[in-house]
Amino acid sequence: MNLRTLAIDCGGGGIKGSVLDQAGKMLTEPVRTPTPYPLPPTLLISTIQELAAQLPAADRVTVGMPGMIRHGVVINTPHYINREGPRTRPLPELITQWDHFDMQGALADSLGLPTLVCNDAEVAGAGVIGGQGLEMVITLGTGLGNAVFDNGRLAPHVELSQGPIRWGLTYDDYIGEHERLRLGDTHWSRRIWRVLTALKPMYVWDRLYLGGGNSVHLTPLYLERLGDEIEIVPNSAGIFGGVRIWDAMG
Repeated sequence: MNLRTLAIDCGGGGIKGSVLDQAGKMLTEPVRTPTPYPLPPTLLISTIQELAAQLPAADRVTVGMPGMIRHGVVINTPHYINREGPRTRPLPELITQWDHFDMQGALADSLGLPTLVCNDAEVAGAGVIGGQGLEMVITLGTGLGNAVFDNGRLAPHVELSQGPIRWGLTYDDYIGEHERLRLGDTHWSRRIWRVLTALKPMYVWDRLYLGGGNSVHLTPLYLERLGDEIEIVPNSAGIFGGVRIWDAMG
């Protein structure tokens, strides 16, 4: 049986998806829609339903979304609680609606398929890791995403994006898309280099993968400084990791 997986990658600026075969190959070009705001859980579910209707039939569903996700339950999410998306005013009613929302259960009911909901960096990481040693994945986009795998198994999630770094800023504040646009690629790349240099003695990874839509903006000088143990991976990993994440969950 060739198990087909509907893989949905939910970001701060866009939501995209495709259907993958059992080997993780896309069976169709991805479809995409801008992330709508304000975004209560019911609207995200209906948006995913609309994308699914444009794609071939699948046997199961994988969804990656930003935030602290435990067993498919949204403990918190950094962008979807805001009125107009990242760096806009949080709405109390959205904070309440997203707090411990069982996204995995709700999607399984609405789509009628077995469903796995994880942090988006975890899904992307599953698509690129080699499965040996301690491998860390950092995605650079609207903010910072992260995941850690130990010999191919997903480790418990730590939401680095919300950790303080300097001047009272979080990692999302310090190296997110808004700062790349403000600083320019060279100064932003220096910040990325500083962040990774600080994280390395904490995680002591065997391999680090940098993904997300902004990893391509790292300048050659700082890429060279990062060294050979770091690999740049495509943003599409957020979709094609939708198959392997099922095994990585153990």
